Amino acid sequence: MSESNGSTATATGTATAVPVTARKDWTSDQEVRWCPGCGDYSILAAVQMLMPDLGVRRENTVFLSGIGCAARFPYYMNTYGMHSIHGRAPAIATGLATTRPDLDVWVISGDGDSLSIGGNHLIHALRRNVRLNILMFNNQIYGLTKGQYSPTSEVAKVTKSTPFGSVDTPFNPVSLALGAEATFVARTHDMDRAHMQETFRRAHQHNGAAFVEVLQNCNVFNDGAFEKITSRDVRANMLIPLQHGQPIVFGAEGEERGVVQRADGSLEIVSVAEVGLEALLVHDEKRDDPGLAFALSRLARGPYEPTPIGVFRAVERPEYGTQMSEQITAAQGKRGLGDVEALLRSGSSWTVD
Repeated sequence: MSESNGSTATATGTATAVPVTARKDWTSDQEVRWCPGCGDYSILAAVQMLMPDLGVRRENTVFLSGIGCAARFPYYMNTYGMHSIHGRAPAIATGLATTRPDLDVWVISGDGDSLSIGGNHLIHALRRNVRLNILMFNNQIYGLTKGQYSPTSEVAKVTKSTPFGSVDTPFNPVSLALGAEATFVARTHDMDRAHMQETFRRAHQHNGAAFVEVLQNCNVFNDGAFEKITSRDVRANMLIPLQHGQPIVFGAEGEERGVVQRADGSLEIVSVAEVGLEALLVHDEKRDDPGLAFALSRLARGPYEPTPIGVFRAVERPEYGTQMSEQITAAQGKRGLGDVEALLRSGSSWTVD
């Protein structure tokens, strides 16, 4: 685990200085093989440029992925890593993070990988509060398998697997993470490198399960899925920045709008000029009850309405790996170290010639 002074703790408890690195040190020698123009390129660049500033060592950093376009990510990071199986990256990462608390473990996944076959693994990693940085690239489509609808595709989405339009109600990834009691939940997008880097930095600093939804464009099979909210010319009026302790306000100068909470607890977007700044909801990411963060996550019905972006929730709760280690240490203290030989030969046993 990184320390604030730019050093890392060794197995003996002594601190050693972290070597100064640059983006090139975190970039592998593998050819990046995504479709030209894919949003994954900008996410990769943001991560590679951020890593030197985190005060961590490459040899103590691990990137794990499942299956999908996003899952190529570990190949392009000059760290340890693993391209695992479909949807199982959170499970594999849980085992690694709990047995090696000295490592920084990142999980890279797509909306199909993590919310379909991997949905169960994701929610349990979040509810357990395993110390993981989970980046979920959401392009609302299956890209690697050539354009089938995904768990986040909108209703009536026409694809190769839904030629008459999808009838499925899509997942809202932020709502799902909050419902699973994730202690850190955020959203960013591939068109703003600075915002991505700050969001990823916050996730890395969190001692527990950090979930970040990254709105990512698939320019081949679902081009422009988020352009109504992330394009540079509409961003000011369509993205609602969440800043802890600040009134929730957005919009171009002279067109400011904000979020208020009605008497029934629901949220509404209003004109700041009409209600006044003091009437706006003040964002509280540290609120223990996730209800208000959940309401913010439901403010937009889809990526065509003003959409909150930033950190929805950042609360402290005991971290799973630490609690597990404390239990093992306590048990060993009471009973002594286990005897593997005695365990193998206890009860019924046999010899194979």
